[in-house]
Amino acid sequence: MSTLTHAAPTARHDAPRARILSGRLVLVFGCSLGTLTSFYLMLSVTPLFATAAGAGSAGAGLVTGVLMLSGVAAEFAAPSLMNRFGNAPVLAVGLALLGTPTLLLLVSDQVATIVAVSLVRGLGFGLLVVVTGALVVSLVPRERRGEAVGLSGVVSCVPGVVALPSGVWLAGHAGFALVIAVAGLSALAPLAAVPWLTGVADHRQAAAGLGAEPPIGLKAGLRRGEQLRPALAFAATTVSAGVVVAFVPLAAGVSGNIAAVGLFVQAITATVARWWAGKQGDRHGHGRLLIPGLVIAAGGMAGLVWATNLVTLTVAMAAFGTGFGVCQTSTLTQMMDRVPPSGYGMVSALWNMAYDLGYGVGPAAFGLFVARTGYPAAFAITAVVILAALGPAWRDRTTRPR
Repeated sequence: MSTLTHAAPTARHDAPRARILSGRLVLVFGCSLGTLTSFYLMLSVTPLFATAAGAGSAGAGLVTGVLMLSGVAAEFAAPSLMNRFGNAPVLAVGLALLGTPTLLLLVSDQVATIVAVSLVRGLGFGLLVVVTGALVVSLVPRERRGEAVGLSGVVSCVPGVVALPSGVWLAGHAGFALVIAVAGLSALAPLAAVPWLTGVADHRQAAAGLGAEPPIGLKAGLRRGEQLRPALAFAATTVSAGVVVAFVPLAAGVSGNIAAVGLFVQAITATVARWWAGKQGDRHGHGRLLIPGLVIAAGGMAGLVWATNLVTLTVAMAAFGTGFGVCQTSTLTQMMDRVPPSGYGMVSALWNMAYDLGYGVGPAAFGLFVARTGYPAAFAITAVVILAALGPAWRDRTTRPR
């Protein structure tokens, strides 16, 4: 019954497959690696640095909150900036905003400076995740778009797995200065790639009346049901992902070592599932994957109700990670398929906002529930939140896009 354009395979199985990797795509992946390495190195180290500077627990929380809020603000503004100035200039500004202020921490450990640096870094990070997402989709054949999105997810996972714990370890063994220097240079090094990415998916000519598709802003995207429905479904899983990262290590009956194994399993299965979902979606349609992904993710979250040992926690986290990874690729690829190239920036911004807001809202709301209900009931409620996303996902499957 579904008439969605992405529901059918985009290429015959026996047809030669278009090449997915190119020099420019490798450069974009390099920019993503540098961006996320810088981000994750400082994500846990900045609160430690602020605490060592006398900020206390409130100040430690403030630097992270400012970072994420400014990042979301930048994501909201990114599509307009990309449409006005082009992708390469926005990429360059984002890298400079992420890297340059970081190096200021080498000469100042004042709490006000740390907060200001976090704010500016958040702006740079928000711009970068939007523009790199749009560039990836612009540089690959349509029939292999899902696989490219999944491969981008694999690239994005590496800094989270490596840089996040490494930053804390290096700070403890070699001092803050080394981490700060590496994080700053990791963001600035990809500036060398910007000249080779100039002009990619640049839609400024539309504003000059040169016949290209008119740019699509974020406000326009929010009014489109075919964009909002997958974004809402994805947000339900990001809310749960934020809960998993923040509260599984704190859950009663789960030791620190077991929680660490569970979080590692969740990260790995989500990464593999993103890549697998991209390949399968390209062959059989991305619209078919979202509902199964939501069900699997909900099942994994519900499994945390009984996760009190290594086996049960590992199974639950593997299920949630698999469902979460499938939903990541399915939603982003579907949303990209429904717009012309001039809308890639809008889609990337909307998807990343759903990601970041869900990661922020989920732990905050869960913390309020768990104080009254305990962990098993709160995990069950979180599973219900994922299942509630089946409503917009099902409607999306049966609604003709504009």
